[in-house]
Amino acid sequence: MTMTHKSFDDFILQLPKVWLDYPFGEDSAVYKYGVKPEGKIVAIVSEGSKPLRISLKCEPKLAELLREKYETVLPGYHLNKKHWNTIICTGQLPDEEIIDLARHSYLLVSEQV
Repeated sequence: MTMTHKSFDDFILQLPKVWLDYPFGEDSAVYKYGVKPEGKIVAIVSEGSKPLRISLKCEPKLAELLREKYETVLPGYHLNKKHWNTIICTGQLPDEEIIDLARHSYLLVSEQV
C-alpha cells in the first residue's frame, strides 16, 4: 500500500505535542512540535499531491544515504537541503520506513535524540 495523507496524519498527530498548521497557505499541511502558535516544523505534506509528497527533517548523513538509495527521496523542497528530504510516496519506500523517518524527524525536532 502507498502512504496516504490520512494515514500519515493519523500517525503524526498522535505524537506528543504535535499539531497541524497552515503558515504557508492551504497547499501545505505543516505539522509542528511544541507550543502554539510557534512550534518547530516536523513534517510538511503537499496537500492534494499525487503521489503524496512529505518533507521530513533528517540527520545529514542519513539524508544523503536515502537520496543515493531511493530515486523518490529528494533534497528538501524549499527547505535546507542538508537537513531535509522530500519523499515522493510511490511505494518505493515502504510505509513503515516513511513512518520511521517521520519518527526520526520528530525526535530531531523535539531534541529527544
